[in-house]
Amino acid sequence: MSATANTMFDAGRAAPAHAVTTGELYDRELILKYMAAGAFWLVFAPTIGAIISIKFNYYDFLGHVSWLTWGRLRPVHVMGVVFGGFSTAVIGLTYYIVPRLCGVPMYKPRWGHSIFWMWNAALIVGFVSLALGYNSGIEAGEFPLWVSIPVELVLCMLAIQVVVTIKRRTEPRIYVSLWYLSSAYIWTAMNYAFGHFILPFSMPGVNNAAMHGLYIHYVVGLWITPAGLAVAYYFLPLAAKRPLYSHKLSLVGFWALAFFYPFVGTHHYIYSPIPYWTQTIAIVASMMLIIPVWTVIQNFYGTFVGGWKNFQDSYPAKFIVIGALYYLLGCFQGSTEALREMQRLTHFTDFVIGHSHLTVFGTFVIWATAGMYWVTPRLAGRELYSKNCAQWHYWLTVAGFSVMAGDLTIQGLMQGTMLQAGTDFVDSMAAMKPYWIIRSLAGITMDIGAALGFWNLYMTIKHGRLIPVPPGAPADYLPEPKWS
Repeated sequence: MSATANTMFDAGRAAPAHAVTTGELYDRELILKYMAAGAFWLVFAPTIGAIISIKFNYYDFLGHVSWLTWGRLRPVHVMGVVFGGFSTAVIGLTYYIVPRLCGVPMYKPRWGHSIFWMWNAALIVGFVSLALGYNSGIEAGEFPLWVSIPVELVLCMLAIQVVVTIKRRTEPRIYVSLWYLSSAYIWTAMNYAFGHFILPFSMPGVNNAAMHGLYIHYVVGLWITPAGLAVAYYFLPLAAKRPLYSHKLSLVGFWALAFFYPFVGTHHYIYSPIPYWTQTIAIVASMMLIIPVWTVIQNFYGTFVGGWKNFQDSYPAKFIVIGALYYLLGCFQGSTEALREMQRLTHFTDFVIGHSHLTVFGTFVIWATAGMYWVTPRLAGRELYSKNCAQWHYWLTVAGFSVMAGDLTIQGLMQGTMLQAGTDFVDSMAAMKPYWIIRSLAGITMDIGAALGFWNLYMTIKHGRLIPVPPGAPADYLPEPKWS
C-alpha cells in the first residue's frame, strides 16, 4: 500500500496543539479555531438569506432602516456564504489535509494564526461595509477596496503555503485533493485580483458584463468547485473506510474541469450583445462539464460500493453522499440551463436561483460540513457532543434544502412559461408569492439545522466527552470518535 493510502487510513496520528513550536505535522488548535469560525459564518450568512427572502412577500419588513434593506443585505448573504462560511471552513481543512497528504508540516506554519485573524477581521469589516452601502458593484466581488486588499493578501499567502508544502512533500505521488487545492488557491488569487482590482475600474459597457461573467464563474468553478472537491475527495475514502474507486478517473475530472470551466462564463449572457460565437463556445463548454461531474459521481458512489454499512454511523459520510446527489442534480441543471432554448425559458426567473443554491450550498457547503464533522471530534479528542443534535442538523438541512431547491426550480419554470405566454410581469410576480413563502420556511428550517450544527461542534470542542487514550499510545495519538 502506498504512503498516501497509509495516510488515508491512519486515523490514529495527529499533531498536538503546539505544532508550530514542536515541529509536529499540523496545528490542532488553529484548525479547531477555523472549524468554529466556519460553523459560525455558516449560520450567519444563511440567516441573512432567510431574512431577505421574507422581503419578497413583505417588502417593508425591516425596510425602514437603510442598512437592513434588500439591496444592502443581499450582498452580505452572497459574500457571507462564499467567503465567510464555505471559504473559512475550507481554509481550516486545508491546514489539516495538506500536511497529512504531504507528510511534512505546512510551510511557514506561523502564518496560519495571522491568516486566521486577518481573514475573519476582513470578513467582519466587509460585511459591515456592505451593510453601510460601500459596494464595488460586482456580484460576488462586492467587498470595497479596503477589504479586498487584506483578502487578496491572505489568498496569496495561502497559495504560497500550499504550493511550497506540496513541493517539500515526502509522499512521491500527488493525491487528487492536492491537485484540486493547489489549483484552487492559485486560480483564486489571480481571479480575486481581477474581479476586485481591475473589473470595477475598467472595461465599461458590454465588455464589463462579459468579463464579469468570467469572474463570477471563476469564483464558482475555479474556487468553490475545486476546493469543495478537494475536501470531498479527501474525506470520502475515510468516511467509507475504503480506498478511492479510481485515482485516474479523478484526474480526468480535474483536467476536464480545468479545461472547460474557464469558457462557461458567457452563458449568463445568451441573447445579449456579446458576440454570438463566444456565447456558442460557452454553451458547448457548459455541456462538456458533464464529463467532470460524471467522473465525480462515478468515483464517489464506486468508492461506497461495499462500504454502505459505514453510512449509518458516520455523519461525514451522510453529508458527502447527499452532497454528491445535489451535485449531480445541480450540475445537470446548470449544463442544460446554458442551452439557448432553456435560457429563453428560465433566464430572469428563480430557476437560476435554485441552480445556484443546488451547487453552492447543496453541494459544496454540505461537503465542507462533512469535513468539519470529521476533523473537529478527532482534533479535540472528544466524542461528538450530541448524536441527536447531529441527526437534527442533517435532516433539517436535507429536508429544508430539498424543499427550497425543488420550490425554486418549479416556480422558475412556471414563471418562465407565464412570461413566454405573454403574462404581464407584475402578474407573474404575484403568482410567485406562495412559492416565496415556502422558500422562506425552507430556509428557516435550514438555518435551524445550521445553528444546531454550530452549537454541536462548539460544544464538542469545549465539553465533549474525552475519548480514552490507550495505554502506551504515542503523544500525538488521535482518537477515533464513535459517531463521526
